[in-house]
Amino acid sequence: MKNEDGTKRRRCKNVNQRPTKSPILGSLKGGLERAERGKWRRQRKRRPKQCQAPEPAPEKSPGGSTDRDVALAKVETEKRLSFIKAWEDSEKTKAENKSQKKLSAVLAWENTQKASLEAKLRKIEEKLEKKKAEYEEQMKNKVAAVHKQAEEKRAIVEAKKREEKLKAEEMAAKYRATNQTPKKGLGCFGC
Repeated sequence: MKNEDGTKRRRCKNVNQRPTKSPILGSLKGGLERAERGKWRRQRKRRPKQCQAPEPAPEKSPGGSTDRDVALAKVETEKRLSFIKAWEDSEKTKAENKSQKKLSAVLAWENTQKASLEAKLRKIEEKLEKKKAEYEEQMKNKVAAVHKQAEEKRAIVEAKKREEKLKAEEMAAKYRATNQTPKKGLGCFGC
């Protein structure tokens, strides 16, 4: 658009307008956004409150315009690349934090599983110890019962032995008294 005098009219930009975000960058928040806000504030302070048409500048050669366009394109490319680099760093940091969170969750799960298994193992060991003590007690009781039975059997054998000895002494006394010789159980002494 041109002014009445034929010079290009300079448009006033809205001072509160923020730079648009690139679709590649998504919702970039944080330091870059704050830096952009600060940049706009600094620019706002430097600008006059009302836009005025600039004084007509002396005409430049057409080559200067292309240089300017190239420089602006280079600046725009650098800006875009810096935004992409910032986005990449942000995504990498998010991925690192996310993986760190998951790793800590896995570690916590592992610790709880280990603790529960160790508790189960201790319970099983306690049960086994209790059963072992019960079996030991039962075996001791059985050993005591066997020992008691053995003592009773020994006593019976001893009693029988004394009884047989007594019987043999009585028979020997009887044979002596009658002057008879026993017929059974002697075998052949004189043969």
